[in-house]
Amino acid sequence: MNFKVFTLLILCMGAIVLITGCVGNPVQSSDAVSASPQVAYTSAGFNGISLQSESKSTSAGSGAPSAVRAPADASPQPGSGVTVDTKIIKTAFVTLEVKDVPGTAGNLKALVVANGGYLSSSNVQKGYNNQFSGTVVLRVPAAAFESTLAGVQAAGTVISVSTQGEDVTEQYVDLQAQKTSYQNQLAQYNEIMKRASNISDVIEIQAQIDRVQTELDRLNGQLKYLDSRIDLSTITVTLQEPAPVGGTTGHNFINTINDGINGFLGMIDAIIIILFTLLPLIILGLIGYGVYRWRKAKQPAKAPAELSEKK
Repeated sequence: MNFKVFTLLILCMGAIVLITGCVGNPVQSSDAVSASPQVAYTSAGFNGISLQSESKSTSAGSGAPSAVRAPADASPQPGSGVTVDTKIIKTAFVTLEVKDVPGTAGNLKALVVANGGYLSSSNVQKGYNNQFSGTVVLRVPAAAFESTLAGVQAAGTVISVSTQGEDVTEQYVDLQAQKTSYQNQLAQYNEIMKRASNISDVIEIQAQIDRVQTELDRLNGQLKYLDSRIDLSTITVTLQEPAPVGGTTGHNFINTINDGINGFLGMIDAIIIILFTLLPLIILGLIGYGVYRWRKAKQPAKAPAELSEKK
């Protein structure tokens, strides 16, 4: 009976020692962690780039570098969480026949300004028959596109007209999503930069910041270009004057002189061509004539008596 009590007491003491050891280990581990704080930079949602940073530890003998995780190139998810209105780029091409091209170009400029737009470009020129032609490019707010187009068509006789509406909503949403992703990366890198402790980390993080900023600038440029084309529609107008009935009328003395000069120069050209074509024959003829003259000069002159006898 005493043996059983002794055994039971030993088991109880062993259990107490085991429980005490389990409770003491977490406290010791917690103290060790608090005594050795690590400088770690974390970033939710980014991985793949490791920067080497020296760990700062108050415990003796520690000083080995530890890996620091920094934001990496996150693949943006196009269209995730981004909602925009439908984006349409409107364009029109109109060909008009008008009596006065320069005057009509001025009227079109006044029309587009009255509708809140502006004249993008204008090119008016005089042709061979003293007829004017030209091209006018108008930029008008999208809301006033239809009314401006109607005003353009009323400025003359419509030869042709075509309109287009390009839906760029998907492209716009994709660019917005990429912009948001790069903005998040930039914010994360800036936070890491504030806590960077050695020069190598600063240099590498700054390189990533420059890369992300360059991508942001590129995306902002593309978005501004799309906004410009979406907000301001483009109408390209080709102007031409009607051809005169019966062609050109009246006599033009200058044109007659020019035609005469052209005919004279054409004849000179023909003579030069014929001359160079027959040049080998001319040279052979001159050589033959020279030989004939040389042989004739070598023959002795006949006496007058011989000539009389022959008679």
